[in-house]
Amino acid sequence: MRNGKDNLKKSYVCAAAAAALALSTVSAKAAETIGVSMGLLGNNLFQTLIRDGMDKHAGTLDGVTLQVEDAGGDVNRQLDQIRNFIASGVSAIVIDPADSSAAPAMSKLVADAGIPLVYVNIQPDNVEKLPPRQAFVGSDERESGTLQAKEACRLLGGRGKVAIMIGDLTTQTAQQRTQDVHDVVATEPCKGIKVVEAQVANWSRVDGSNLVMNWMSSGLELDGILANNDEMALGAAMAVKAAGGATDKVVIGGIDATPDGLRGIEDGDLDVTVFQDAAGQGRGALDTALRLARGETVPRKTYIPFQLVTRDNVKDFQNRN
Repeated sequence: MRNGKDNLKKSYVCAAAAAALALSTVSAKAAETIGVSMGLLGNNLFQTLIRDGMDKHAGTLDGVTLQVEDAGGDVNRQLDQIRNFIASGVSAIVIDPADSSAAPAMSKLVADAGIPLVYVNIQPDNVEKLPPRQAFVGSDERESGTLQAKEACRLLGGRGKVAIMIGDLTTQTAQQRTQDVHDVVATEPCKGIKVVEAQVANWSRVDGSNLVMNWMSSGLELDGILANNDEMALGAAMAVKAAGGATDKVVIGGIDATPDGLRGIEDGDLDVTVFQDAAGQGRGALDTALRLARGETVPRKTYIPFQLVTRDNVKDFQNRN
């Protein structure tokens, strides 16, 4: 009888151990790590907001962990980060490309490893030919510079000399936002506007300020300055004020509607920005990556609309990013 009880006890112990093992296996399967490589964090506020959006969203999801790296604008460093993600066996990878033209190489690297990939914010050059289990989440940049330039045209009455501040020459974002301005001023009622300068300021407030100071010291007179992002636009406003000018004499526009950009509009330093939902892009990219990791089908492109921000509606966008 004692042996029978002992055997029964052993059976319970074995069953409990098996159940515990099964639970630990389920938990291990449920845990998902997403590798995130941001092209340039540093002083880039908008990319920081995207990362924060992912972080906050991940915090609401059970078993989801982010491994975030900053490529510092270096494509080779970003490729190394991707290789490290692959080696560590992440469930999916999210990339904000340091250079959109390098996306085909990134796509192949990740596809060959059999891991899902989501590009966020900066649309890759190969977006129409992405391999299976790869997608893009961001906004349609054809809207951004177009909304900015049309509002600047309205404020200028369709006439004047403007300069464009370009983020960089390697990303689809900067290329499209710049082209948008050229396209708008080529149409009625904006044909009286002339683009007299277009130079790179590296998405930076400091570089933007230095660039505008150089323009003004060379004797260039401007009626408008249209920047690819808020940081450069704020730098332009700093330079105008430092030179003893008044920002209400120059139409200054940015894009992204960052907290500092919105404050710039409220303070009268900027005239226009364009809201891009950084947190929404972060959440959307993470959700898409998780869906792909779980074998679900997702759209190749998910666009989150841009919205025009002016002094009349700036309060509607507070705390949105």
